[in-house]
Amino acid sequence: MPYLKRLSFLFFIVLLPFFRVDGSALSERTANYKMDIFLDHEARTLTCKTIFSWKNPSQDTITEIPFHIYYNAFKNTESTFMQESGVFESFLGGSLVEEDRWGWTEITSFIDSSGNDLSRNMRYIHPDDDNTKDQTVLEIPLINPILPDDSARYVFEWNSKIPKTMPRTGYNQDYYFMVQWFPKAGVYEYEGVRGRTKGGWNCHQYHASGEYYADFGNYEVTLNVPPDFVIAASGRKIDSSLNDEYKSETFKVNDVIDFAWSTSPEFVEVKDKWKDVELKVFTYPYKTHIAERHFQATKNSLEFFEEHIGAYPYPTFTVVDPPIHGLYSGAMEYPTMVSSLSSCCLPVGIRTPETLTTHEFIHQYFMQMIATHEQEEPWMDEGMTTYYEGKILDQYDGAEKSTIDWLGIEIGNAAFNRWEFFASDNIKIAEGNRKARDYNHGGYGSIAYNKTAIWLTTLEGIIGDASMKEVMRTYFDRWKFKHPSGQDFIDVVNEIVVKNHGSTFGSDMNWFFDQVLFGSDECDYAIASIENTETSGGIGYVGDDNHLNDKIASTGYSSSVIVHRLGEIQMPLEIAIEFENGDEVLEYWDGKSRTFEFTSNGAHKIVCAEIDPERKITIDKNYINNSMHLENNKQGIRKYRLQFMHMIQYLMEISSFIF
Repeated sequence: MPYLKRLSFLFFIVLLPFFRVDGSALSERTANYKMDIFLDHEARTLTCKTIFSWKNPSQDTITEIPFHIYYNAFKNTESTFMQESGVFESFLGGSLVEEDRWGWTEITSFIDSSGNDLSRNMRYIHPDDDNTKDQTVLEIPLINPILPDDSARYVFEWNSKIPKTMPRTGYNQDYYFMVQWFPKAGVYEYEGVRGRTKGGWNCHQYHASGEYYADFGNYEVTLNVPPDFVIAASGRKIDSSLNDEYKSETFKVNDVIDFAWSTSPEFVEVKDKWKDVELKVFTYPYKTHIAERHFQATKNSLEFFEEHIGAYPYPTFTVVDPPIHGLYSGAMEYPTMVSSLSSCCLPVGIRTPETLTTHEFIHQYFMQMIATHEQEEPWMDEGMTTYYEGKILDQYDGAEKSTIDWLGIEIGNAAFNRWEFFASDNIKIAEGNRKARDYNHGGYGSIAYNKTAIWLTTLEGIIGDASMKEVMRTYFDRWKFKHPSGQDFIDVVNEIVVKNHGSTFGSDMNWFFDQVLFGSDECDYAIASIENTETSGGIGYVGDDNHLNDKIASTGYSSSVIVHRLGEIQMPLEIAIEFENGDEVLEYWDGKSRTFEFTSNGAHKIVCAEIDPERKITIDKNYINNSMHLENNKQGIRKYRLQFMHMIQYLMEISSFIF
């Protein structure tokens, strides 16, 4: 590197403050980035300079920093990402030889505050597997170690070749979706963080399943793009300029774990507002009319979370609605910016945009503000998000029609998520606490997303709505802008349940998590039978006077309901019993034994029995066998019909993505 150029880097590090503090910090602001990015549209490349500031959060001495180099996953077919996903076979098809298909990132210099170029000793590592050809984690050995509670600043230059039409990221035609796009430091987890007994770096290779994990920090990013391009980005635009060669816009966002942006000359920017939050949708001209649907879904979500969990702390929220040639980038979440999916001819009653925008917004809480590790514990991110997706959509759009309300077909979101799980090929394929990459033979989506949402709803049914709300608010307040583990969430549940319910459900709720999270068994209870036997007075010499009674006289009925536990999971249940005169009894059962019998002696027969009449135990696999009626079971026939309709609705939902 030329001597004067090196001095200029040193000047930036030593003399320029990295960030001015804008108000009180929400996070530790461990990893901070100031970037200057140039997009060459013709060459499909980025030329970049980054000023990186890192604060040691531990009492350990740091001797190296690993960086995620995400774009190297798309460098060739040898990367771990490609080997796991098979993208090069199914997604890319016969276009492997296209030079523009592939992407990569290269750090050309990495200068510390003493002027040392650390790039001379950097090396690719593969902490997760033995794939020596994978280049998605780059380790930078430090000449000057970072002492406990100390900070360090570095300036590094890097270049990227942007891949074409890769999962989540890349370009297609004149549309760019830039995520997992820059060299990003791993997370140093000190002793006690997420159950660690010894401090160490957490920086996984880029895998096909699961996404990112990063520290909180401040970002100031200057994006230089062709003059006619429109930019969508995380944070708020704080500066802009224009010349014949480039449009330059600077964005800033604090207390986040990542930065994303998108650009296209075809973008139309649509604006709205909710309280003090600026709302924006970037879409293509032929579907600007759908922007209002994104806005309404966002406003509903903002309102719901402010009431139930906590206020949204950022001044902006942006939705990118990609064109049809950018569908690969749809339905993704990043701090203050997400992508959705829609079609210009999508009927209002098919609520794909609302569903996706709501889901991705929720990630601003469960991924962004509570920075869980989706690679290692995906259920904490995707599962909690899916749980709240159902609650929000069902509340605002109707529990019976929040996903589809079209041509007489109605289905609610929570019910649809339940159907997706139980319609999967093997609901016992894996435990729910697996790492994302360990769902080797399927089940990642159905279990990490749907099953988690289902057992969270079941937990709510067991402990009650008030206690569940307290659990989630306590969890958020305690762990926002930190990195909790699954055990941290379980600890909150145990704390609140014991406080509110004592020993009603046992000494803790570990029995619940052992079954639904750490196990793979299924839950299924069924009404086995209803029996009514007419009772009568005695025959023969009865009474004190030895009077001969030779007539049978009815005195009522001896009735019983037998319930079977068909699955291995044990849940406390309510059983509703109805008699022929309209009287009802609600019986409670701990659900542990294989069979349970309710008996009654009285003047009236039992005509109907139903397990879990309020549908609190949503993890029960089969609702159809939950009830029995001595007369024609019209309700059961109706449920079979609904199950068939759900299948039709599922096919319609999928088809909406390709129109």
